[in-house]
This record gives sequence, structure tokens and C-alpha cells, in this order.
Amino acid sequence: MQKETWIVDIDRVDEKGAGQGVVWRENELGNKKKLKLTVPQTLPGEKVRVTVDQPERRRRKVMPDEILEAHPERVAAPCIHFDRCGGCVWQHWDYEGQLKEKTKHVKHVIGEQGFDTSLVRDTIGMDNPWRYRNKMEFTFAKDGSLGLHEQGNFRKIISLETCLIAGEEMVEAAMEIAQWVKEFGLEGYDKDLHEGLLRHLMVRQSFATGEMMLAIFATKAPIQPAVDNLIARITEKFPQVKSLMWLENTDWADRTQSEKSHTLAGRDFIYDMMDGYKFRIWFDTFFQTNPTQAQKLVDLAVEMGEPKKTESMIDLFCGVGTFSLPFASKVEKLAGIEIVETSIESAKRNASDNGIDNTMFLAKDARNGLAQVLETFGRPELLLLDPPRSGAGGKVMRRIGRSQPERIVYVSCNPDTFATDIKELEPFGYTLKVVQPVDLFPHTVHVECCALLVRNN
Repeated sequence: MQKETWIVDIDRVDEKGAGQGVVWRENELGNKKKLKLTVPQTLPGEKVRVTVDQPERRRRKVMPDEILEAHPERVAAPCIHFDRCGGCVWQHWDYEGQLKEKTKHVKHVIGEQGFDTSLVRDTIGMDNPWRYRNKMEFTFAKDGSLGLHEQGNFRKIISLETCLIAGEEMVEAAMEIAQWVKEFGLEGYDKDLHEGLLRHLMVRQSFATGEMMLAIFATKAPIQPAVDNLIARITEKFPQVKSLMWLENTDWADRTQSEKSHTLAGRDFIYDMMDGYKFRIWFDTFFQTNPTQAQKLVDLAVEMGEPKKTESMIDLFCGVGTFSLPFASKVEKLAGIEIVETSIESAKRNASDNGIDNTMFLAKDARNGLAQVLETFGRPELLLLDPPRSGAGGKVMRRIGRSQPERIVYVSCNPDTFATDIKELEPFGYTLKVVQPVDLFPHTVHVECCALLVRNN
């Protein structure tokens, strides 16, 4: 196989956090051709040496042979799995540098849509950007070993000894289950042949209550006597585990879903807290995975929205009520809309558990749900939306624009779709006032935003 060595200047990072560079090479006819290179674990401004196979192609992904000129913000990655694991792609970047890059990206996408980039504040980071996750999903390899996907290879599982972004107790419990699998010789799931037993392990732990959930996803019902041994060792070693679940999943889709659930020990949910409110968390409940920064998001949303006791409010894409409950105590009435019925049932239960009685929740898609709520609820003074990564979309945003709330608070986990969404509000008389990025996922490319838009009088 033909190989060529090049010295490459890294000029930017792509949407997955890998360095990007370009080299020009002459083909056999003497014509210059551009070769675009993706070089993981490099930073903008670095000069690196790479070896490229099949250089005649237009694009190649290669690991750096050597960093010739390092970025001043380059640091040694602390995790022993960094070179292979696909979890944290920016551990080699000083944390302040990561925050600056995230601010830069938000400014870029906002500017592309014609908004004033000075409205974007500096990204709010963490005092300690490690051990911040309250939920992890690990995958079993075919041999039963437990880990995360290899960088750029969805079918390869890296067996883990640690994970520096998950809570220490969560990692200890996961390693205990990995040891149990090894002792009983249980097999993992083969994604190609669709054979095997164990698929995933989900670990959730509340930072507020300390309660932990361990959920094993398998293709069959619980296996005896292995499960009896699992129950005994988990209940003995980890009293904080209040939910030990075995979830059957035979679907071809590689997701943590369940067709039949078995509660092996404890209950089928755990309790968590946010902003002083209690939430029930099931295995499939969407709840912010970084509670420290999620609290900052809630505080920002309340600060920007300025809710008043005389006002009504709509919470679009409300989930289980993460924003609904803190806002409900500050407005006259609140309506939450969410397409996932189980989330709506959870939102109702969470409101009841916390003694909140001025809310209504509707299980419907955002556009039609908003139309239905407006008929019975009336025009709200305040509307909050927290859509998935794909954004709310033009139809939903135009429906929001026509409903004419005085203030709109947009909480986003994807600046790109956020920027295109809010552009749809301009024809309806809305002005963007401020965008505050918040880092909920240190050492990754992801960044959340909280923004305020106000209707012109």
C-alpha cells in the first residue's frame, strides 16, 4: 500500500473535536490536488507529522506520528484510556482553552445567522471538570469485557479500568459487575451476528441523594444462579444501590431500551434532586447528566426569564419537569408539553411529589401541542424551550413566533440548530438579548446555551 509522510499545519477542529489540516500533492500528471486531513488529538495552530496511506484520496483520517510544534495550551491527558477511548476527545487541551474554543464556536454560528456576536458571553466552566457525570452507559464486548466504544470505531469496545468523568462510586460498581461477568463466564452481545447475552450497563447516581441505579440490558431473562450471586454482592458492597435492574432487549437497534424489565433489588427508580425539588429517575428518564452545571442552567433561565406571579408560562419539550418545577413556583400557571408520554407521566408525578398544583402537562408533539395549549391556556407572557440536539425546527419556531409571548428563553444543547432556530423568530419581531454558553461536558466538543429573546413593543 502506498504511503506518504507529510508535515501538516492544523488550522481548526471539526465538529467531533479532531484537528483539521490540508496538504497539496502533485499527481503523476503534475497537477496539484488537495488532500484534507483529519488528525485526532491535535489542536489548532500545531504543526504535526503524519503518515498517510492511500494519499490519492481527497480525505483521510490519520493519527499524528509526532507533534512538531505544540500548542501552548496542550497538556498531558490524565486518563490511561485517552489514546483509544472515544469518550473525552479534548483531555489533551487545557480546560481554559476548551472553554475559549466553545465560546468561539457559539459566536461563529450566531454570526453566521447575522446576529451580533458581542451578545455571546464567555462560556461558564466548572471549578472541577472531572467526575461530573451522574449517568454512564457502558457496552459489553463479545468476550464479556465492559467498556466504551473505540475512537471512530463503533464496533470496537475498549475494556476500561477507570473513567475520570464518572463518579468514583459509579466506576467501582461498574468494575464489580465486570468482575462478576468474568467470574461466571457470561458472553457479550455480537452486533454483527446478533447473538449473545449482555449488551449494555447503565449506571446512574444522584449527587444529591447518593442513590444509585445499576441497569443491565440483556437479550434474555435473568440467568440463574449468576443473578442470585450478583444481587448478593451488590447489596453487600454497595448499599447506595437502590435500584438493580435487568432489562430484556432483543431489538437490533443498539440502544438502551427495554421490552421487559425485572427489578432484581430495590425499586425501579431512584430519587434525585434539582433546585431543591425531588425527581424520580427511571432507567429511560432524561435528566441532565451534569447536575452541577444543570443547576447553573436553571438559575440562568430563571434570571433571564424574570417570571412573575401574575404571568402564565409554557415549557416546550418539558421532559420530566426539570425547568417546569422551578418556574411553576414563580408564575401563576404553567403548561408543559412533551411528546414522550412516560416523561409527561413523570412530570405529573414529580409536580405532585413536590406539592406543585398550578401545572398542566400534555403528551403531544411540540407544534400541535403548542396549538392545543394556546386554545385552552391563552397566550403566555413567558415561553421556555429546551429541544433535543436536532433543534425545534422551523415549523415549531414559527408557531412560537405567531403565539407572541413577551419573552422567550431558549435552552440549547446544540448551538448550530439553536442559531438557525432563533433566526425564524426575527420576522415575528423578536430581538436576541443575550447568549450564555455553559459547559456541561468538559473534555468534549459539546456546549449548552441559555439565551433570551424579547418581543419588540
